[in-house]
Amino acid sequence: MLQKSSKAILITVLTGFIAATATSAMAESKFEKTHPRRDEVNDRLHKQDKRINHEVKEGDMSKQEAHKLHKEDNQVRQEERDMAHQDGGHITNQDQKALNQQENGISKKIGQ
Repeated sequence: MLQKSSKAILITVLTGFIAATATSAMAESKFEKTHPRRDEVNDRLHKQDKRINHEVKEGDMSKQEAHKLHKEDNQVRQEERDMAHQDGGHITNQDQKALNQQENGISKKIGQ
């Protein structure tokens, strides 16, 4: 059985964790609402990152190949940030199309 001080510490830690998680979720949903194009591009980059890591884990891709694809993804991510910086934090429809084309090229290299 936990002592009173242990219970208090546990409750404090759990409360902090819950608050941090809720704050993170609220910030993410605000970004999704105010920057839907950027959110879509970044969600796709995140999914591609997971796919690359899965391919390495399964032995279907070497670490060297994965490193190259991660580098390409990071270049797209940086380009997205640069475009947003030029447009007051947003990316244009044309910017999104260009970034999606780059992501399509990278995606085709995953799982070959």
